[in-house]
Amino acid sequence: MSLLDAARDVRENAYAPYSHFKVGAAIRGASGTIYVGCNVENVAYPEGTCAEAGAIAAMIAAGETEITEVCVIADSPTPVTPCGGCRQKLAEFSRGEVTVRMATVDGPEQVVTVADLLPGAFGLGHLGHGHAVKG
Repeated sequence: MSLLDAARDVRENAYAPYSHFKVGAAIRGASGTIYVGCNVENVAYPEGTCAEAGAIAAMIAAGETEITEVCVIADSPTPVTPCGGCRQKLAEFSRGEVTVRMATVDGPEQVVTVADLLPGAFGLGHLGHGHAVKG
């Protein structure tokens, strides 16, 4: 199954009773495995989750930490970019050259890189000396 097909299929499972704007995301881990996510709304609007965040959570739960490819699809006239928070989440687990394919259900697509989506991304280097990542 292609990344686009996986994103298209999971989009149908989105829980979007308030906005009626369903989004599907699929990411490929370094192992080649595809992880999917869809948006999940909540009546308390800020408490919902994005499709990209769901796919990343599935990847992490499976024990992987590196994204090699991303695809996001929505029913929109033009391709929808990941939100700012998801751009940072993608940057956490991707190299800058990782491609992000943004698609619409009717066909138009746009392909960019993670670095294109989030130039000047906040990273570990911004934490300065003396800060260790606990794991």
